[in-house]
Amino acid sequence: MKYSLWGIFLALFIACAPKSTEEENYLSEISDPEVMKYAIHGKTLYENYCGNCHQNDGKGLGKLIPPLREADYFRKSVHRTVWIMRHGQEGEIIVNGEKYDQAMPANSALKPLEIAQIATYLYNIWGMNEGVITSSEVEKYLRSKPEIP
Repeated sequence: MKYSLWGIFLALFIACAPKSTEEENYLSEISDPEVMKYAIHGKTLYENYCGNCHQNDGKGLGKLIPPLREADYFRKSVHRTVWIMRHGQEGEIIVNGEKYDQAMPANSALKPLEIAQIATYLYNIWGMNEGVITSSEVEKYLRSKPEIP
């Protein structure tokens, strides 16, 4: 009996322990309720569709997958980011002075609203404050290919 109570206590202690600092709540950076409406779903979609490669913290995978967080390539163009989310990208790119040449697959199943939610989430965390990126803006961006240097 003494050991089973100890086990229950230990399990409760572990379950109630604070989460690691790696699991930051980036949504807490957003104060605008309109942005939050999009960003809540965008965070989940990002984690499901993008987080495996770009990581949930946006830091990428070393020299293989580029970061999004604090990335000049990402920050430069919402249009380009939306286009790449839908159509993918191949070829070498330079991000923060580093070369990356890993193809990003297309996500043709993502609807414009879902892309808008992901973009709104990403462009309103990590020190950015772009506001709501609407599905109509996404539809406009998807009609014309941006310059992709």
